[in-house]
Amino acid sequence: MSAASVKQRAARFIRERLTLKALPFRPDITLYSPTPQSGLNGWLTSEGLERTPPYWAYAWGGGAALALYLRDHPEAVLGKRVLDFGAGSGLVGIAAAKAGAASVLAVEPDPVGQVALRLNAEANNVSLALWTEPALPPVDIILAGDIFYLPEVVGRTLPILLDAAAQGANVLVGDPFRRDLPLDRLDLLIEYAVADMGGSAPVRAGVFALRP
Repeated sequence: MSAASVKQRAARFIRERLTLKALPFRPDITLYSPTPQSGLNGWLTSEGLERTPPYWAYAWGGGAALALYLRDHPEAVLGKRVLDFGAGSGLVGIAAAKAGAASVLAVEPDPVGQVALRLNAEANNVSLALWTEPALPPVDIILAGDIFYLPEVVGRTLPILLDAAAQGANVLVGDPFRRDLPLDRLDLLIEYAVADMGGSAPVRAGVFALRP
């Protein structure tokens, strides 16, 4: 199945089977969210995508913390070129756009995630442009939510972000203090109590500045 066909089917599935819901912690932002009736896992299996977890379908704790931080500190992105790194649903990029970013680019490798973030951006009347080149673009600030969840992911992403920081980008990381979070390279800015991955119980999550 071609990538274009997967994206067309994904767009139809998301519009028809997922529900646009306002986020409890950011009611000004709505995202397409699965319900028990959506049949998300069954659809992934039928499309041959069951090995690609639907990370895009949920608000993660780190992304939630970044979204709250941008609500409280819009000056962090106001008038700036922003990159949402590992965008997933597009939550953080949408929050940046609503805070007055001059432009928002999104990096998301999952083709279904790319569809979801585009639809979520449209639902919130903001613009997110997908960035697909290997090298990161020149931006003022990089927002990275929940990207340090496995050692191998840390090994791939941390050098990329450190290089961007060394070149002058401000890198903010959102994470619920997962085991592999590289705390030795981060300065904690603020903590929030947020839900994680669709759960109802709040967890402790931080927003951190990455040291070059």
